[in-house]
Amino acid sequence: MSRLIWLLLALLVALVIPVGLGGSETITRLRQFPLPLLLLMFVMIVLCWLINSLRIRLLLGMHRGRLGRLKCLGVVISTEFAMCATPGGSGGPLTLMALLARHGIRPAHGSAVFAMDQLSDLLFFLCALVGIALYALFHSLNPRLEWLLGLSAVSMTGGVVSCLLMVRFHRRLIRLIGLALKALKVRATTRRRWARRLLHFLAAFSDTLKLPWHTLVAVFALTSLHWLLRYSVLYLALRGLGGDVQWAWSFLIQMLSLTAGQFSLLPGGAGAAELTSAALLAPMVGKSTAAAAILIWRAVTYYFYLLAGGPVFVLMVGKPLLKRLFQGKQVAPATAPITGQPLGSPYHPRHPAHPGHSDSDTPRPT
Repeated sequence: MSRLIWLLLALLVALVIPVGLGGSETITRLRQFPLPLLLLMFVMIVLCWLINSLRIRLLLGMHRGRLGRLKCLGVVISTEFAMCATPGGSGGPLTLMALLARHGIRPAHGSAVFAMDQLSDLLFFLCALVGIALYALFHSLNPRLEWLLGLSAVSMTGGVVSCLLMVRFHRRLIRLIGLALKALKVRATTRRRWARRLLHFLAAFSDTLKLPWHTLVAVFALTSLHWLLRYSVLYLALRGLGGDVQWAWSFLIQMLSLTAGQFSLLPGGAGAAELTSAALLAPMVGKSTAAAAILIWRAVTYYFYLLAGGPVFVLMVGKPLLKRLFQGKQVAPATAPITGQPLGSPYHPRHPAHPGHSDSDTPRPT
């Protein structure tokens, strides 16, 4: 119950920030927004769900036959809801692995699919930042955006390099973790269990990396299409309101705002994302236009995920898991009811997968 109250408070703060920025003029700007353009944005989000469901099926490889197209769509929508409704998106990996485990896909393989999905996202954003940096060479750039662009490029590069180093030197990493746990007086049986889980995860992740090259290229192409669609929402909102902001800058503003939201550890970055985007947009288009655009953008890419994903989440994972997820308790998904009702990746950017599980493990939140 406390997490649910925290989510409601975060949503309230997220609404108050843009309304307080634009004042009463914000409502007038919202009423003038073209309805067909708003409907187009919602269609784009549905397309993003379909694209992500296809991406998950490709990453499952030989196991894709265990998860039908409609159920895979449900897994995506449920995972997106969990990422938006939990602090820092922590419920996303749990939900994905729990639903995949119900269809006979090992938790280790489920966590590898999530990790590969996140790595594909990371590569896309790194490529996008390089493209924006090249674009900025021939266009004037706000000094504040220039600094943030450089910081983002460094952090993205560091993330990719860290992932590659972890895969390359995983044996040394396991030894270092073991020594650290021993220094903390963790029992030997616990250390061995976590080492086995990490090895199972690395083996499953290696198998995912060995998928045919055309499959991996298709996954990256779908990743790019998904984020290009999703990150065009703010640009379309600004265009519908008469704002003159280039697509590259709207893309960068969204990325920086959502990254700030993730670091805030609030559900869906509520409040922090609005505050950051308002600080970056208001000097460009004015307070009322910025406030209206932020409300439309978050309504399509956040509130819609909660409203549409909530019922699907309950149907897919059942009320017991929903209750335990919001109470912060450990979950045993194998005991929750399976409804089989039909039903995204994630997000955001950006949460590391739970480090491996053995075949007999049930996925639990860390």
